[in-house]
Amino acid sequence: MRRGLLAQPHIHPLIAYVERLRARSSDEFPDFDPLDGGVEARLLFLLEKPGPMTSASRPGRAGSGFISRDNDDPTAEAIFNFMRDAGIPRRETVLWNLIPGWNGTRKVTAREVREGALEALRLVQLLPQLKAVVLVGARAEEARPLLTGGGFSLFSSVHPSPIMRAFRREDWKQIPERWSRAYKAAASH
Repeated sequence: MRRGLLAQPHIHPLIAYVERLRARSSDEFPDFDPLDGGVEARLLFLLEKPGPMTSASRPGRAGSGFISRDNDDPTAEAIFNFMRDAGIPRRETVLWNLIPGWNGTRKVTAREVREGALEALRLVQLLPQLKAVVLVGARAEEARPLLTGGGFSLFSSVHPSPIMRAFRREDWKQIPERWSRAYKAAASH
């Protein structure tokens, strides 16, 4: 069903962006979720790096091929629930990762962070309605210097992963409140 929605006008420019990334690298880049706001989104949630459940070619239990709150993993489930708890309409959001491609490992290099921050800067230029960016996790926070002064508000939260839930439970429980503040700022523009 989702694949058939990729030609819709709100998502098409982002799919072209992903195709350009795919042409330059052997990493696996998930598609943006067409059920989200696409280029009409006022709020970008910039996470850290795609996980294995974004990989449609994953051996064994294949993923969706999308960066989506509907993926079959605990982080996606937390994102879905936190968005609901924060009262954020899906069509107001777009999800992406600082490091946009999955290369078979969760490890992150300094080079990936630098290159990802530059890609994040290119991405926000494709989002004309953008009012706020939420940097989700410590790695995503590293894009702050490049994104500062971009004409939108910047917010931060811990990552909604099970690891954060286990080790920083109080911060993890505050995610909906932080995301709600970002949404209210975006809605007030």
